Amino acid sequence: MALTAVFAALYAVGVLAFASISFLIVQVRVADALIPLSIVFGWPAALGVTIGCAIANFASGMSSALVLVDVTLGSVANLIASMLAWRIGKSRAMPKSVGQLVGCLVAALVVTFIVGTYLAVLYGMELWVWWIGIGAGSLISIFILGHILVQIISRIHPVSDAT
Repeated sequence: MALTAVFAALYAVGVLAFASISFLIVQVRVADALIPLSIVFGWPAALGVTIGCAIANFASGMSSALVLVDVTLGSVANLIASMLAWRIGKSRAMPKSVGQLVGCLVAALVVTFIVGTYLAVLYGMELWVWWIGIGAGSLISIFILGHILVQIISRIHPVSDAT
């Protein structure tokens, strides 16, 4: 439970500390780099980034009607992305390094399509614009930064089957 709270706090603070780049069409949510850490820490990390996303999105400044959609669907996107990254990253069907890389890529794609889709609907803009914008930010934060974090942390805290 403590690890979940740490991830939730880190995520929320990370989004709000970098608010100027966390809530744009091309949103580079630096805190999204925590999503792939579910590969190393399992469900506590997945639950933490889900809760942290809800907290950060609630504080986003969107109108009250829109913020409920953002809190709900953004959190669901983080949960699905984290769980898939965890399962793919731990898969014995491929070498560990490949699994971790694929897990990060899948997490980035999940966030791109879920968040990009609901934001396009909320703001009445072209879907492809949001997919490109959210996708670019997710590739930077989840795929690149997240993968680097997974590599560093997994050397310090090896992935175990217990998580």
